Amino acid sequence: MNYWLVKSEPEAYAWADLVRETGTDWTGVRNYQARNNLQAMQPGDLVLFYHSVSEKAVVGVAVVHAAAAPDATAEAGSPWVAVHLRPHAPLPRPVPLAALKAEVRLGQLALLRQSRLSVLPVRPEEFDIVLELGSVEN
Repeated sequence: MNYWLVKSEPEAYAWADLVRETGTDWTGVRNYQARNNLQAMQPGDLVLFYHSVSEKAVVGVAVVHAAAAPDATAEAGSPWVAVHLRPHAPLPRPVPLAALKAEVRLGQLALLRQSRLSVLPVRPEEFDIVLELGSVEN
């Protein structure tokens, strides 16, 4: 199993939207490195759901339900892909960006080093630390 983080502006698509819809195709990613991360996702992988811009916090955990397939919002024949995500669990306590930055054990977290990328890998130990900060036992 691998671990990931996806970022979304809550005004555009929030954790509550994912929960209400019981899942979504993660479309609209138009960066090659982020696309490569989507392509590497496999069913069962766990994904930290991060609200960007206004809230700047990890708010939940999603699960990859279906591997990468062509992005239905892109032109036919384009290189863009989407995965299907479903909600797995909310974090009892959102983990704000400031808390991630303050946690010494997260010094290499991709979110802190590549802040503009919307789909990022997360190491297993980093995933566990974020859950710990959000008061979730793994």
